[in-house]
Amino acid sequence: MNAVTAPPIHHAGERVLCIVALYAAAFVAAGFAFDSPDRILSGLVEIVVSRDTLTTDYMGVGGIGAALVNAGLLTLMSCLVYWRAGATMNGSAVAALFLVLGFGLFGKNILNVWFIVAGVLLYAKFKRERFATHINTAFFGAALAPIFSEVAFSTYLSRPVSLPLAAATCLVIGFILAPVAARLFKAHEGYSLYNMGFTAGIIGALVVALYRSYGFVPEPVFIWTTGNNLPLAALLLTSFVSLAAVGFFLDPRALAGVGQIMKQTGQAPSDFIGTCGLGPTLVSMSLTGVISTGYVLLVRGDLNGPTLGAILSVVGFAAAGKHSRNIVPIMVGVFAGSLFKPWAAEDPSMVLAALFGTTLAPIAGRFGWHWGVIAGFIHSSAAQSVGDVHGGLVLYNNGFAAGLVAAVLTPVIVAVRRTDKVD
Repeated sequence: MNAVTAPPIHHAGERVLCIVALYAAAFVAAGFAFDSPDRILSGLVEIVVSRDTLTTDYMGVGGIGAALVNAGLLTLMSCLVYWRAGATMNGSAVAALFLVLGFGLFGKNILNVWFIVAGVLLYAKFKRERFATHINTAFFGAALAPIFSEVAFSTYLSRPVSLPLAAATCLVIGFILAPVAARLFKAHEGYSLYNMGFTAGIIGALVVALYRSYGFVPEPVFIWTTGNNLPLAALLLTSFVSLAAVGFFLDPRALAGVGQIMKQTGQAPSDFIGTCGLGPTLVSMSLTGVISTGYVLLVRGDLNGPTLGAILSVVGFAAAGKHSRNIVPIMVGVFAGSLFKPWAAEDPSMVLAALFGTTLAPIAGRFGWHWGVIAGFIHSSAAQSVGDVHGGLVLYNNGFAAGLVAAVLTPVIVAVRRTDKVD
């Protein structure tokens, strides 16, 4: 009898998956360059058992080395799941895996994501559909992974109660993610790229409300490291230069393809790999990474786990909606918000709002840069206000806020543009 093998992924898909896996492996290697194996091992244990509510910088919990290794290992494990499922490696898959890599630095770890993924798998089996159909939902949905850590390692409950309760809660969350996300997408019509952030925010708010009614109230966490801008900037820029080099190796005329990408609105669903090719998409991803890193350094922000995670989310979604032309107006809008509101541009919440707020890039791409600036300006306030609703247990706080902004702002834009319409 033949051995069981994974369903075939076409050649181009294998290339995409290998590239992502190589960058994940590079993060693991970089981790060992920062810290000793003993320190990394103890740091990983600290990360796994830590509370992961916003904002928990794994570089402050277990050290830079352990944070990088956690992110790399988690992404490699996720790549294995994608390969085993025979998933289509399109722009959305790349975005999902880069979010795993980024949030592996603050909130997702090698333990807490898997019960949500398993819940999505159970849903696929219930619907008698291939898991590959829902795999992106599973890994995007790991935005709710802190719920597992918060319940499992709660000081309110004994371990024989907290661990099964955490597992059961996340299995249920995973099971309902796909149908809820499909319904809520209609609210913003793809003008916020982080649809799962919007979905996770609403589900998270309900879960937190339920637990609060029984007296279980998540306590706020804020771990934010500073003083590592130089080595982390070097790590990022090396990654982005190599990403562009791979893009040009695959397609010497990649710049022409980047020009084509920048002509697209980015409204979801977008797949720049499918429409413009892998080479141009990798170059465009590297450009957005440089712009995002440059913004953090320009406003004198900190490079750490959360900001690296945010930068990598921009890079990942540069395969599925974001590009250099449509993200800058959002950043400008958030920066403008810092000038007219009681927050400084370098404040952690404002830096994250500027980076994650680029989920609203399709508004700039579809309606013009000036509407992108307005969207960013509004988002700079919205992102500060929604965290209390979900108790910090939703990692995509900005995605939740941006979904609300897009759902309200887009109809207004359409109404005031006499000759325009939503496609």
